[in-house]
Amino acid sequence: MKSRKPWLSFVAAGSLLFTGSLLAQNPPPPPAPPPPPPASMPPVPPPAPVPPSSEMPSPAEAVPAAPTAPTAPAAPAAPTADQASYQTSQGELTVRSTPAPAPQIGPAPDFAQLSAGGKGITEAQAVAYPPLANDFLHADSNRNGSISKAEYQRWARQP
Repeated sequence: MKSRKPWLSFVAAGSLLFTGSLLAQNPPPPPAPPPPPPASMPPVPPPAPVPPSSEMPSPAEAVPAAPTAPTAPAAPAAPTADQASYQTSQGELTVRSTPAPAPQIGPAPDFAQLSAGGKGITEAQAVAYPPLANDFLHADSNRNGSISKAEYQRWARQP
């Protein structure tokens, strides 16, 4: 008579693997809902209006010298798309996301002034006019390490 031990071992191992895969597919229970906020907390008032940057007080004016008596909160204005206001334990926090204005740069100087009377403007001489120094590789179209008068005029004409 043949032994049934290998067959029983195979069936037992298969059933254990099948049961394990079924248990692994059960999703975890959903998380408990957060507790409701206590009814004793007053509602947070909307943020106060923020003056435009041209009307912003200096840092010395922004900090009061001494605490004042509490006053009724002013009616806040809706924040604009480039700013957000938040109430914190220390007061209101306003975050502005507008970039700084671009620096105003005058017209390009004369070629003779930058080249110091030479036939070309080197990279060291281009530092005197930051836009040219920033765009030196583009202005030096023949890649010889200096900008000729024709290359400078072509670069200066570009918008």
